Amino acid sequence: MSVIKKSVVRAASLAAASVAAVGLFSTGAANADTFVPLPGAELNHTLPNGLSITARIANESATINPSLGSTPLHRNTWVSGSAQVEVHGPHKGTKITPGYVVGCQVDISGGAGNGGAGLTQSGENLSGNLSSGANLTLGPGQATSFLLLDIEKPDVYGDEGHTFAVKFTGKDGSVTWTDSTIGLNGCAGYAQARSFVRVETTTEQGISEFRVWGQPFSIG
Repeated sequence: MSVIKKSVVRAASLAAASVAAVGLFSTGAANADTFVPLPGAELNHTLPNGLSITARIANESATINPSLGSTPLHRNTWVSGSAQVEVHGPHKGTKITPGYVVGCQVDISGGAGNGGAGLTQSGENLSGNLSSGANLTLGPGQATSFLLLDIEKPDVYGDEGHTFAVKFTGKDGSVTWTDSTIGLNGCAGYAQARSFVRVETTTEQGISEFRVWGQPFSIG
């Protein structure tokens, strides 16, 4: 189950782009699930108006099954983590948008699905669904990204609308996900994934946005 909570939120972080992807599998263990703890990241970002924001990716991990269906063209990964953001001063609203980049035989160290758990956020009257992840098809040299959140809420005309971020107006906010799925098909070579969190803050001077990146990890 994934839960969005407005507790001590410390936001996403810009992981060091120089971190190399981590190989996970040894000969003879290709069909075993592999649990991979990940270091997360932290970024202290200052907006042009001087407002300071701390963003973190925390408690991040992946559980990897390198070959669903006993073929190297199919992989399945369950990812967990928390995007935490703290705004050190007045703002008119900050949005947290978590997601992942997935690549097949391509370097994603530079930062280049649905159904699942219930979603709640205390104090914001927000409810909806947290996406369980994505089912992707990629060939060699291809990369794509997907967002974890898909929250249904009426638009200004009362029709069904969707938002992919959580917004808070206090000093902190967070999004936590557990066992969201990354399913990958069609990639015959090595594959990697990498978390990111987009942070967008609105102030009297305008809207500012930055991203925090987790460490790339192998998914087989």
